[in-house]
Amino acid sequence: MADVFSRAKRSLIMSRIRSRGNKTTELRFILLLRKYKIRGWRRGVNLPGQPDFTFQAQKIVVFVDGDFWHGNPRTFRFPSTNSKYWREKILRNRRRDSAINKALKLRGWTVVRVWESSLLKAEKRIARQLLAQLMS
Repeated sequence: MADVFSRAKRSLIMSRIRSRGNKTTELRFILLLRKYKIRGWRRGVNLPGQPDFTFQAQKIVVFVDGDFWHGNPRTFRFPSTNSKYWREKILRNRRRDSAINKALKLRGWTVVRVWESSLLKAEKRIARQLLAQLMS
């Protein structure tokens, strides 16, 4: 079905839609932190990439990445419509993630990235790995 708006009008409409964040995934991660009694984290710390969680004493940041938006290699499938746009978009997101990792590492931070889907499938493993990072 053809769009009822011109490309320019659709672009304007879409540009006005603002992100509401990664709230449900982040809440799930907070539940994991509480369940495994992982303490000392903060949110909203002003660092490159706006990390979802920061452990300032250990200089560790955690990003909880959505499978679709960050292109999880295990679960991601490109949409069949507008595929050129989505390939470029996901590639830009991956490049930005890499640049953010590099910028944080240059500042002495350890970067931990957690896939959204792994929160459901591998909660215990994530908690164990995070605790190991915090203890080192």
